[in-house]
Amino acid sequence: MDQEARPSVVIATMEEQHGYFIDELKPGMTDVYVRTVTETDIVQYSQVSGDDNPLHVNEEFAKQTIFKGRIAHGMLTCGYISAVLGTKLPGPGCAYLNQNLNFRAPVRVGDTVQTRVTIKDVDNETNNVVTEVVCSIGEKIVIDGSATLWVPNRRKKD
Repeated sequence: MDQEARPSVVIATMEEQHGYFIDELKPGMTDVYVRTVTETDIVQYSQVSGDDNPLHVNEEFAKQTIFKGRIAHGMLTCGYISAVLGTKLPGPGCAYLNQNLNFRAPVRVGDTVQTRVTIKDVDNETNNVVTEVVCSIGEKIVIDGSATLWVPNRRKKD
């Protein structure tokens, strides 16, 4: 392969690729991610996680449960929270410290989940941010809770 045909590698600094820095975050800031759950999502999540509970992957089994059919993995839906936190608010560079969740209702193939993250508290001393997280299908809340993250400071110029 000649030099021109090779893909280039992009090296980005924190400043070029970061999300918000701790000093940019304020209570009330909100961001949203919307995704429709597909059959492929459930199958791939089952394969990647190793969770092949028949409640998620076997319709005949799931019909015999309280849910009367297959439901998505709860942690698949929680992944949408991670998508907001890691890519939007606070965004790249933040790290999970903890998460508390309440699973309120099932999510099924074809459901469109709206995930909303709202900044509740910012601690500039510890670089910790507390967020409220809500996943809903229409007006119905399917997951709610909170997540605490560490968010980086701006790098000082040498």
